[in-house]
Amino acid sequence: MSLFVEHLSQILIVLGLLALIIEVAVLGFATFVLFFLGLSLVLSGLMMSVGLLDATLMNALWVNAVLTAALAAVLWQPLKRMQAKTQSTEVNSDFADITLVLSDDLNEQSQLTHAYSGITWQLKSETPIAKGTTVKVVKKSVGVLWVAALGDE
Repeated sequence: MSLFVEHLSQILIVLGLLALIIEVAVLGFATFVLFFLGLSLVLSGLMMSVGLLDATLMNALWVNAVLTAALAAVLWQPLKRMQAKTQSTEVNSDFADITLVLSDDLNEQSQLTHAYSGITWQLKSETPIAKGTTVKVVKKSVGVLWVAALGDE
């Protein structure tokens, strides 16, 4: 037991780092509980190492309880806001490489289709495109390939 108390600050730092690693690597920063606990363990271990706190089990318990609660109170909302931010980025796929020649005029009223990968897709465009024009797929949605003339991208 004396070995444990002798190296309490190092043990707290290691346990804090393990909690932080588990929170980030295993849980994907989805819950913040281990994050707050890990931070408080590291901070209390550092405070004991530099002599700001006596290295006793009772100090470790109380300081970690207070630090965990304080960190949760201060950081909960900023971390929730950070977690809620999403970026909408279009993923480039094999559809981006499709080029074809239109067999008919393409406008808002046309019902032009194209068979690709075993599926019949409806072709749409934001601007009218004449028959015989080479087009490239620029966007896709459910059952629809949005195309643009090769020079209009």
